[in-house]
Amino acid sequence: MATPISVWVTGEGGFVGNAIVRSARDSNVISLTRREIDLTDFHAVSARFRQDKPDFIIHTAAMARSPDCQANPTLSRKINVAATAHLAGLAQNIGFIFFSTDLVFDGKKGNYVETDEPNPLSVYAETKVAAEQIILRNPQHTVVRCSLVFGASPKGNHSFNEDLRAAWNAGKTTKLFHDEYRTPIHVDLVARAIWEIVAQKHSGLFHLAGAEKFSRLQLGELVAARYPELTPRIESCSLREYQGPPRPRDASLNCAKLQSLVSFKLAGLNEWLEQHPDAGF
Repeated sequence: MATPISVWVTGEGGFVGNAIVRSARDSNVISLTRREIDLTDFHAVSARFRQDKPDFIIHTAAMARSPDCQANPTLSRKINVAATAHLAGLAQNIGFIFFSTDLVFDGKKGNYVETDEPNPLSVYAETKVAAEQIILRNPQHTVVRCSLVFGASPKGNHSFNEDLRAAWNAGKTTKLFHDEYRTPIHVDLVARAIWEIVAQKHSGLFHLAGAEKFSRLQLGELVAARYPELTPRIESCSLREYQGPPRPRDASLNCAKLQSLVSFKLAGLNEWLEQHPDAGF
């Protein structure tokens, strides 16, 4: 039996990072939470790396809320670019997975493949593109662009389905775009794909998302159908009415490249709901 590898996972307190840690089977996972270490304290991170000597790093931690990044671009670049670059430098001789986003695209085309050229519209997306370029300089390293992730988060307040339920539980009406599209995927499928990438030593650039495209309005309607007791109230609106940071109209991802490598189907939302009729969503 092979000796389990030691894997650093940043962002364990977050949605995806927590799922990755929970689903670890054949690895010794070392979680780096915000409470334990500040990833922008490069001296402390370097010292911890020398102490732990990990064989692999999975980097999920980020400043991920686009309005926050737009309001504080300096901090966003420090967390999303500089801290990532430092980790990648420490990991120059080991495997490294960096989580990026479908929002690196401008949304004019949709069904994006890995060879399509990014054109970020927001500060958040700009930082992810900058970090991607750093990571991909190392042929051992991997960038995974993920789409909208759904499921149950540690605190019940990270995924879009949880946000919708919380709003309806508070008696609010949710305004959802009928003309903005994503390819959502369940968090457990994300975690499973990541561990297969680690085990099979794949590197390079991959898209990780579900097999179906949905508008925000369609997503809201699916969640509402599961929770009629919340008396969901939804109002359809257009992306043209939005006043916040720029958003791509169609950021749907084509995942054929990664699908050909993993041992399971990257199921779309409808298929996942059919397979898990009693699961929370």
